[in-house]
Amino acid sequence: MRSFYAQVRNHDKLGPIFNGIVDDWESHLERLTDFWEIVILNSGPGAGKFSPVPVHKEVDKNTGNSIQQAHFGHWLELWFSTLDTYFMGKNADFAKEHARRMAHILFFRIMEGRTAKP
Repeated sequence: MRSFYAQVRNHDKLGPIFNGIVDDWESHLERLTDFWEIVILNSGPGAGKFSPVPVHKEVDKNTGNSIQQAHFGHWLELWFSTLDTYFMGKNADFAKEHARRMAHILFFRIMEGRTAKP
């Protein structure tokens, strides 16, 4: 997580979004590590307490509805590259596939939220 999010923070398109939203990187990394441990290994603290859709909708709102599909593409490129550097096997493959599906759903839900009537 640390290596991956160090790349995210330094990315020319992703960095401004993440660095503008995340105030406490240590706490954020802890939550993200817990989330991915639950997703990939089906274990870890807080099973069921993570709901990424509302969080990502809020980020989009707080960035002036600036999240685009390309942002998720950049995120996935970094995610896949980091996984390929440090891991191999079925868990790494599952982490990639889950991230791909999650990126699609999150982008769809963000766009849906923009057009929803109050």
